[in-house]
Amino acid sequence: MIVVSVGTNEARFDRLLEWVAALGPGEELVVQHGPSPVRPAGASCVPYLSFDELADLVRRSRAFVTHAGVGSIMMSLSVERRPVVVPRLKRFGEAVDDHQVGLGRRLEAEGLVTLVEDEPALAGALSEGDHRAEATSRGTALSRDLRDYLRLQCRPA
Repeated sequence: MIVVSVGTNEARFDRLLEWVAALGPGEELVVQHGPSPVRPAGASCVPYLSFDELADLVRRSRAFVTHAGVGSIMMSLSVERRPVVVPRLKRFGEAVDDHQVGLGRRLEAEGLVTLVEDEPALAGALSEGDHRAEATSRGTALSRDLRDYLRLQCRPA
């Protein structure tokens, strides 16, 4: 299963959902679309999910595709999934600035995320198979520290 989330931002993220829709039919797909009207064919689409619902889906997924938001990334790493992140961009009205680009590039350099900045790269990233954080992290000091912190902070009650 692939899980896609645009986060809880009030701005639409049609670009990401159009890229997902262009992938065509394949494995099970769950899409949290927020305010976007784009609905990838064959996907189970919902406007929003609770934190616990999303975390459970991501935990059970093969891959998690999301915006490069800190909350989405932290949640994904807390359930040991390295997210595939697509930064929201100001020029498309998806964000007020391009801060997600810098964050995505920094976390990719640390082996914590798979950064996708153009449509062709999404299919390639999803073809990589399993996106378990433990199996894919390079184990740098930052990634170990962040993973340990997230495990402590996000541990289910």
